Amino acid sequence: MKYLVTGLGNIGSEYAHTRHNIGFDILDALAGASNISFKDQRYGFYAELKHRGRTYCLLKPSTYVNLSGNAVRYYLQKLKLPEDRMLVVADDIALPFGKIRLRAKGGDAGHNGLAHINQVLGSNKYPRLRFGIGNTFGQGQQVDHVLGKWEPDEEKALPERIDVATEAILSFGVLGVERTMNRYNNL
Repeated sequence: MKYLVTGLGNIGSEYAHTRHNIGFDILDALAGASNISFKDQRYGFYAELKHRGRTYCLLKPSTYVNLSGNAVRYYLQKLKLPEDRMLVVADDIALPFGKIRLRAKGGDAGHNGLAHINQVLGSNKYPRLRFGIGNTFGQGQQVDHVLGKWEPDEEKALPERIDVATEAILSFGVLGVERTMNRYNNL
């Protein structure tokens, strides 16, 4: 059984380890824990992880967040996978820092990457794992917050929260979306 796991983020050193790149960081942690590495391929950086009889096709699009749909569509077609066997990992300002929320489908909640994926696929019926980055910013400061670096207390707590997210990704493939939601959405 194969799954496409797409972590959203922006390429370039100026975006590395920012809140908006949490999708990249989570996939990097998952790959690092499994001792695999990403290869630069068409539309992104790609790696395959084997776990409990499943293959997780990890993708970090090189299209920038706002055009993520192009990479997602390409890999869904290349791997011949239905949308329900894809998981998109993205940041979410509506969730408190470190909270994760898995959904089987849904709207974009104002996230440009999810909006582009919905537009390109013509559907929002695919699972997504949202990682809370909080909304501790003043009026007009949303872009700076999303593209900014983590606060020191967040940076300290981040590894443990990323571990929870990687466990949820592996659970998604093994247990399915419903059981994984029940297990991880309240952690």
